[in-house]
Amino acid sequence: MSNPKLLLVEDDTALCELLEYRFESEGYAVRATSDGDEAIMLAAEDAPDLVILDWMIEGTSGIEVCRRLRRDKATAHVPIIMLTAREAEDDRVRGLETGADDYVTKPFSPRELLARVAAVLRRVRPALAGETIEAGDLKLDPVAHRVERRGKTLQVGPTEYRLIKFFMEHPRRVFSRGQLLDAVWGNGSEIEERTVDVHIRRLRKAIAVDNVRDPIRTVRSAGYALEPV
Repeated sequence: MSNPKLLLVEDDTALCELLEYRFESEGYAVRATSDGDEAIMLAAEDAPDLVILDWMIEGTSGIEVCRRLRRDKATAHVPIIMLTAREAEDDRVRGLETGADDYVTKPFSPRELLARVAAVLRRVRPALAGETIEAGDLKLDPVAHRVERRGKTLQVGPTEYRLIKFFMEHPRRVFSRGQLLDAVWGNGSEIEERTVDVHIRRLRKAIAVDNVRDPIRTVRSAGYALEPV
């Protein structure tokens, strides 16, 4: 299994080097920058699994970087942990309302940050930690690449496996065909959006169980979502 991809955006050189070393020692693939504009570019080139984002950085501010990552369909689902020396409650609320998943004030312990990152990844993308994902009556083992429903092992093709894995990592969230293309087929894919519909039909057939509701919901003019049964 590939190492979790971490984008570290921090303009304190010493702190950045320390965090980069600590996270790489824990098996993360780290890309680091001190510049907000470069952070947006790096995230667009290759969506990370998590972003650690300082509020006060060069170029575009951290809070604006957070806002833009949330607006971009390719990074809208990526968890973000904000780092900042701002301790006021209003600043914390602003960071969370902008789209941050967690908020760490300086000074902080690198060990604590490591724990928070691991916790966010377990909550948002448990497959990165090699843990079984469960969503309603569906269970996915990312190590064995096995999907079960109500105790029955399902015959799921490789693309359908990536689709159901993504859905199970983000239950109840609606994703457009374009977002699914970026997440499952990769950024810059030239595959037509209607191809998503074909694989959704295959996925529905693969996970169908007699007399049990289809968990894949079609949202008219919006896309698809997984509604756990």
